Amino acid sequence: MTLQSAASDLALMEAAARAAGAVTRAAFGKRFETWSKGAAGPVTEIDLAADALIKDQLLGARPDYGWLSEETADSEARLERSHVFIVDPIDGTQAFIQSIPQYAISIGLAIDGRAALGVIYNPQTDQLFAGGVGAPARCNGAPIAASARAEIEGARIVGEEALFSSRRWAREWPKMDFVFRHSIALRLALVAAGEADAAMLFGFKHEWDIAAGVAIIEAAGGHAGETDGGALRFNRADPRVVGVTAAGAGLHALLTERLKDLPHPSAWGEHGGRMPAKAGTDA
Repeated sequence: MTLQSAASDLALMEAAARAAGAVTRAAFGKRFETWSKGAAGPVTEIDLAADALIKDQLLGARPDYGWLSEETADSEARLERSHVFIVDPIDGTQAFIQSIPQYAISIGLAIDGRAALGVIYNPQTDQLFAGGVGAPARCNGAPIAASARAEIEGARIVGEEALFSSRRWAREWPKMDFVFRHSIALRLALVAAGEADAAMLFGFKHEWDIAAGVAIIEAAGGHAGETDGGALRFNRADPRVVGVTAAGAGLHALLTERLKDLPHPSAWGEHGGRMPAKAGTDA
């Protein structure tokens, strides 16, 4: 990817995110059709409208790129493409339905399996995070950088504090501070911006949840990988990853070491699909 092509693709993605954000912002707090996708959660007519708009703008300009979106029927055709847009038109749909301003439009671009570029836009706060290969990480045009913290104790974690309670882990976590965001994309954006030191996402996560955030975090000098220590690859036939650990460079290895014995999510069915009562152990 050249600097020129990165800038061109990123500008296209930013424009699509803002256009979709205008659609969601106009509907925010109003009545719209909502239905359930079962275990995949709720979806609204606004999700579908935003998805169609983003797809039209991106593939209209880049017809040779592939497409993977939460709200579009998947096609194996994307597996033949080197460049693939990976999109969640509304990440945090439940927050959007409840009129909580913690949802985001998330647009990633994977190139040869790598999260190369990302845009995360919160329409309600008008914050747009962007960056990637050949594109410095920025929020509304201002440079951002991941945290330089190199110890877990006292770290600011964006996530659910209850997941780190001592009864769940074979080895107790040191004291940490927590902040919560409904949207996974916004959690990753906070890590990229250094407003949180780390985010740990447990269980299977879909590529559209994380592709944009991973690209921005790495552009901001941070690291992101699967919770089992594996490298993140995108545009897989099964578009899921085994959880995510995202943090500044100094903290990422420490968190990965603590999570390496977390049972694989495929075994969580024994626990109703939830994290086991005692994690961080092979038992």
